[in-house]
Amino acid sequence: MEQIHLGQLAERQRYAVFDGDKIIGAAHYRDLSTDHGIERVFFHTVVDEAYSGQGLASKLAVFALEDTIAQGHKIVAVCPYIKAYTAKHHQYDAHLVVPEARHLRILPTA
Repeated sequence: MEQIHLGQLAERQRYAVFDGDKIIGAAHYRDLSTDHGIERVFFHTVVDEAYSGQGLASKLAVFALEDTIAQGHKIVAVCPYIKAYTAKHHQYDAHLVVPEARHLRILPTA
């Protein structure tokens, strides 16, 4: 294992966990522009099985959620992992938007 670090790949619409230069996990999102600002729709989170048991998914979730809030955006938790994480960590409650059909329409279908 090289050096584990986190980052945002805005051009690819995801937050990532890196081992050196290799992406080993990601939290995928799409942004929906509304009259009230950007609502960031998290729809898929995954970490390479070879790295399981290290708490990387939760570190990725915290990084992604905190960065989203720091950017002034709202959080829409469609991804089961992000949804479960925010349900257990109530400090995110004020930043959550309940998923609606308009959020689901912007997600990739394949």
